[in-house]
Amino acid sequence: MSAIQEPFSDGASTVHHLDPRGKIVVAGLFAVLIAVSQNYAAALAGLALALIWLGAARLPLKKVAARLLVVNGFIFFLWVVLPFTYPGDVIWRLGPLALTRQGLLFTGLITLKSNAIIIALIALIATVDVVTLGQALHKLRFPGKLCHLLLFTYRYLYVFEQEFHRLVQAMKIRGFQPRTDLHTYRSYAYLAAMLLVRSYDRADRVFQAMLCRGFHGVFYSLRTFSWQRRDWLLVATSLPALALILYLEWHHPVLL
Repeated sequence: MSAIQEPFSDGASTVHHLDPRGKIVVAGLFAVLIAVSQNYAAALAGLALALIWLGAARLPLKKVAARLLVVNGFIFFLWVVLPFTYPGDVIWRLGPLALTRQGLLFTGLITLKSNAIIIALIALIATVDVVTLGQALHKLRFPGKLCHLLLFTYRYLYVFEQEFHRLVQAMKIRGFQPRTDLHTYRSYAYLAAMLLVRSYDRADRVFQAMLCRGFHGVFYSLRTFSWQRRDWLLVATSLPALALILYLEWHHPVLL
């Protein structure tokens, strides 16, 4: 067992040293813009911009490819189903199954958009460690409770994972062998319930300890964020690119 891994947060590239607030804003605008786009011109432009950010971040391509493989594993099921269920012009038929041109184009558009957003988030957001990300979100006036929830989840997720493995080990010591029967289902239900109870108990103890130390809903950090010339460069180059994507979305015909 090991702690949560952040393989992209350590690096010496310019992207790693950018102010996380600027990266969050740019990545958020990009993700929303690409998610609502409806034509290939905008999606391809978004993918090209995401690849530029990825190249600037100088991330290990094997690890990036592994992340993309997981995402595209889900998209593969769309290719199995959507081209045969989306209404449109039939280009191939096999019994009751009808492959449509619009189905292929729509699935291809989803694939481009999904990969563009994931690559952009890896290049801009994954290059920030979770603790810094939570602090940057707080500086951007995101709700404090959401920021605290992110930081607490990151801090104690590994603790709950250890608790889960201890409970499983205790079940094995007592001779538990998983089978497809009612006893196994009941045992797993007890496991989930016990993990929930212990998690609640641990959370209550942590909260009481924080109150004893004077916690009143505000985290103080020694980390400071400073807006520098390279951050203005990110905004100056990204906003025109996003405007170009928006222009292509409005003026380029939808290809479906």
